Amino acid sequence: QVQLVESGGGLVQPGDSLRLSCAASEFSLDGYVVGWFRQAPGKEREGITCLDVRGGTTYYSDSVKGRFTISTDNAKHMVYLQMNSLTPDDTAVYYCTALPAPPFTAHRVCLYYQTNSWGRGTQVTVSS
Repeated sequence: QVQLVESGGGLVQPGDSLRLSCAASEFSLDGYVVGWFRQAPGKEREGITCLDVRGGTTYYSDSVKGRFTISTDNAKHMVYLQMNSLTPDDTAVYYCTALPAPPFTAHRVCLYYQTNSWGRGTQVTVSS
């Protein structure tokens, strides 16, 4: 199983930007769908953005579209989440995942993927 480690979270103010990182244990991201999920207190985990690395197809949830950007650095085996214009509603623990494509697609991972095997995640708190 792919080992993923999230980092980069912290306490920021509304309107700030933050970049999260996900280290993918030195395996090639080519041929995978990578994605970011988040779970806010008292809410279910939701897929917010996913990317088919080889095909380039992306999915963004309405809650982050236009503010967040997913990207990868295949040479460094890293997945990034650039978050701009943060609001208190973005407060959550953020998780990353990587699944083979096919059979997975960006839309399928973000909308339907469920598992009990998540990493530790990284906490993002947006507060003034």
